[in-house]
Amino acid sequence: MLDRVREAVFATIGDRVEGASVLDLFAGTGSLGLEALSRGAVGARFVERDRAMARVLEQNLTALGVGDRARLEVGDALAPRRWGEPPHDLLFLDPPYPLVREGPGRKRVLAALGHWFGSFAGPGALALLHVPRYALAAREFPAGSSVEERVYGTNAIWYVELEQGEQVEPDAP
Repeated sequence: MLDRVREAVFATIGDRVEGASVLDLFAGTGSLGLEALSRGAVGARFVERDRAMARVLEQNLTALGVGDRARLEVGDALAPRRWGEPPHDLLFLDPPYPLVREGPGRKRVLAALGHWFGSFAGPGALALLHVPRYALAAREFPAGSSVEERVYGTNAIWYVELEQGEQVEPDAP
């Protein structure tokens, strides 16, 4: 994610980061979860499949001295067994663009999002999904969710949360 987009995201979510438990899926170098930790999140769990990238992330966690508040899982980011103990307050979901562009991949990402809301999200939780602009439509998100798309050039960030009193059935991704 571009630095300016990350800055805009954190300016938007503001106070929701302080004291939050964060899940960063498709973490890459960990920029989103690390930013959350630097802004007062109590903990972050990072999931990254690529072992080389996970080594870079591990080095970043060590260099920034946040290893006591962070956990790194190497494996499939869409596998709930990698997500740790609920509840989480913030989800950063930054899948590879090709995964979101293909039908089965897009369905799997959206199913994982629904599963997170159904089984891992705490009250008032917020998910942020980073995808290419025009890759998704609001109707594709889980029923009972409130969505807002913010576009930054060729990128889109979808802000997703459950509407008041709504629940999502925890279908497996």
